[in-house]
Amino acid sequence: MSEIEQRGQEGAEAQPENEPVPEEEVIAEAGPEAEAAPEEVSEEELGTETETESATSAKEESREESTSLVSIDEYLAAGVHIGTQQKTQDMMRFVYRVRTDGLYVLDIQATDARVRTASRLLSKYDPSRILVVSSRQYGQHPARMFSKALGTKSVLGRFIPGFLTNPEAEGFYEPEIVILTDPSGDVQVLKEASSIGIPVIALCDTNNLTSNVDFVIPTNNKGRKALSLIYWLLAREISAINGTPFNYELAEFETPL
Repeated sequence: MSEIEQRGQEGAEAQPENEPVPEEEVIAEAGPEAEAAPEEVSEEELGTETETESATSAKEESREESTSLVSIDEYLAAGVHIGTQQKTQDMMRFVYRVRTDGLYVLDIQATDARVRTASRLLSKYDPSRILVVSSRQYGQHPARMFSKALGTKSVLGRFIPGFLTNPEAEGFYEPEIVILTDPSGDVQVLKEASSIGIPVIALCDTNNLTSNVDFVIPTNNKGRKALSLIYWLLAREISAINGTPFNYELAEFETPL
């Protein structure tokens, strides 16, 4: 077990375990869960669950947690909890429930707790040795702003194979830790980082496999607002822990339409 996984578990052990999804709520899959292509969730679909009875119940229960990084309403409005219509066994421990339309819903309290833990882990590294990666369109601007706020290295868009493993490659770089926006879209980075023992923190949706990921942050990793909120929170919390100025508003992390 890697050092980051051990430390991540120490932070996670302080949090209550997620309640298992009731069997009667689990909707049977039409095809193989790990191999199927992920269902894209449009911007219009994000946050629509706030109208439903179950979402209202989730809000009421979550409001009891007065220590969340932002209000539960903000998490819901950003669609952080909205997963896909597919799930992997790796991510089932972070699933709160299944909606009637087949979308798996992530546990917001688990997301909040793991953003906190990831922030503590990342604060221990020299920002110049942190690499943040996003091939996903809606993740590129938030990742860029994260790097700007903290002074980290970023690779946005296409990742050139060998960037982490081939000293002869253009722009060769040796980070001490990597943050991935999506293990599926950033799979080449994940392979290279794991092959040379670089710990990986990844934003993972319900359809993601987490092999070779050292620390998972469960979140909608496809939505524009969800990605901006998670990266903003990470940057804000790391700055607070390190006692460095942070003068960015959430809107500055959001990808322009």
